[in-house]
Amino acid sequence: MKILVINPGSTSTKMAVYEDEKPVLLRNISHTAEELSHFDAITEQQDFRRQLILDELKRSNIPLQFDAVIGRGGLVRPIAGGVYEINQKMLDDTLHGCVMHNHACNLGCLIAHEIACSIPGCRSFIADPGVVDELSPLARISGSPLMPRICIWHALNQRAIARRYAQEIGKKYEDLNLIICHLGGGISVAAHDHGRAVDANNALDGEGPFSPERAGSLPAADLIRLCFSGKYTEKQLLKRIAGKAGLTAHLGTNNMREILERIKKGDKQAQLIVDAMLYHTAKQIASESAVLCGKIDAILLTGGMAHSDYIVSELRRRIGFLAPVYIFPGEDEMGALAVNALLVLQGKQETMIYE
Repeated sequence: MKILVINPGSTSTKMAVYEDEKPVLLRNISHTAEELSHFDAITEQQDFRRQLILDELKRSNIPLQFDAVIGRGGLVRPIAGGVYEINQKMLDDTLHGCVMHNHACNLGCLIAHEIACSIPGCRSFIADPGVVDELSPLARISGSPLMPRICIWHALNQRAIARRYAQEIGKKYEDLNLIICHLGGGISVAAHDHGRAVDANNALDGEGPFSPERAGSLPAADLIRLCFSGKYTEKQLLKRIAGKAGLTAHLGTNNMREILERIKKGDKQAQLIVDAMLYHTAKQIASESAVLCGKIDAILLTGGMAHSDYIVSELRRRIGFLAPVYIFPGEDEMGALAVNALLVLQGKQETMIYE
């Protein structure tokens, strides 16, 4: 089976071609700020990014012949986990504003569907978008009925890592209780109860630990006062939640290699801020143990920051008493998307219907 994988990000578009599970092309197409400045809305970038993908396929002498095109899922309304065949309802919701955030990942389904429609017999999918919502009824309730809890998290990578770990130990994901922490530009922590993420934080919008780019949970009353202080616009404050927050706000960069090098050279302020981030991350992981009533088969750490011995060792020190800790550094979203599409094409997994 030939599968085209498309993963749009804020400043790049990742693309890959797979033959079954084997990658035959992997590309990361970067976009400059000047290139993207011509577009008022992210959805207006659809034709621009699609053409770059088609040009790359042509340069690589890969014919436009695929059994499926799968895109990174967008931030549409909350849905259950799984693989979704892209339908008109999903396209309409993405194009006409029924999305939780104006993020580049929303282009995934649009571009995947458009390319697939130009290829006879080709199907288009998304899988496990960041708005996968399997929260328990208790997890949805906050202290205000005006603001029920929602989750925006690294569902695709977390579920892929969960299945990989289960396979490695000869079990099924659905047989395990896991706490998984994705350590990236945002930090998401989820309690996986026998194949369902029954609790997860809103890692984009202001919940949980702060991260290289995001503020995490903030003092609510202070935030309200800041909103009415007249010092910032709504757009500026939203950037202080996601984008120009976390390590970026404290240390002036989100580059973890640079920050860890500063710590190595004796930068006490950098160490204080990073240690605080890990402190709050460990607290979030520990809180999920209560969700699972202490019955935890393993804690899995994944994402880019899991490459760092400093970060992993500090988290192990604080959470190792809860359960065995295993490390899966980085993320393989492209491979995870390809495998999801392949399972559907092989008849091993049913598609979900977006309604």
